[in-house]
Amino acid sequence: MTTEKLIVLNKDEDTVSIVNLEAKAVEKTIATDHNPHEIVVTPDGKKSYIACSLGNVVDVMDNDTFQITNRIKHPDFSFPHGVGLTKDGDKLYLASTYSEKVFIINTKTDEIEKVIPTSQKYSHMISFSPDGKIVYIPNIGSNNITVMDVETEEIVNHFPVGPGPEGVAVHPNGEHIYVANQDDDTLFVIDTKTLEVLHKRRVGGTPVRLVFSPNGKYALIANRQSGDVSVIETEQNINGQVRPWEIKRLPVGVWAGGIVFNEAGTYAYVANNKTNDVSLINMNTLKEEQRIDVGIHPDGIAYLKQ
Repeated sequence: MTTEKLIVLNKDEDTVSIVNLEAKAVEKTIATDHNPHEIVVTPDGKKSYIACSLGNVVDVMDNDTFQITNRIKHPDFSFPHGVGLTKDGDKLYLASTYSEKVFIINTKTDEIEKVIPTSQKYSHMISFSPDGKIVYIPNIGSNNITVMDVETEEIVNHFPVGPGPEGVAVHPNGEHIYVANQDDDTLFVIDTKTLEVLHKRRVGGTPVRLVFSPNGKYALIANRQSGDVSVIETEQNINGQVRPWEIKRLPVGVWAGGIVFNEAGTYAYVANNKTNDVSLINMNTLKEEQRIDVGIHPDGIAYLKQ
């Protein structure tokens, strides 16, 4: 029998909540290392990698037993944060914010294979292109994005964006990079080939996370300070003019953070850091249907289908 779950990281109690989406309730709580921030699930659904930022470790969780089975450590972990996986799931990319380095980890052995300095300030998140060939790393303190080639595992470029970039994702069509700049409350839409900024949009207060719906119709941006989610229709057509446009600013809990979609794209789930709950957003009505209580200060969130 197939079940759908959310894995929610509770930063200020060092736990993970496993949410059963049919019951819409927490079915299990697991202790982690200190201050779990970001999470990624392997393509086969068997493991989760959890960046515990103040513990300076990456916890490895078995998704069958929901037990922590390994802890990855390195002397240069300093606030390990953003995580992402190659398309085949064989390599984990980890951004360490204060050491300003990217770590490449073999997911079969959980051994660190390569450490790459970005030479930029506060390298914070990891975002793969849809084809898995490029990694984009926002540097909050340098106001730019680092570009890495997955095949060569080398940095090939940096390009400027707005102040304090954090939320970054590439549209499923591979043609546009969306960047949420938290220090001036803007969204940049950038051409992936030319790196030209095609559109600038005002969004809510302190945008920190950005994800696309599976079909690419919407981008959702979590606005931490304004307690809402900007709903961007990526190809709004008004009188023959096609453009990305904020069509709704949807109130959620306090300090909206991590966002994830279910596999079908019919629901989005938003971790509300300061109300200790997760908002369920119906993507057909673009309304919040209910909230699920989780732990203290939930932020990182992942979807798991078993």
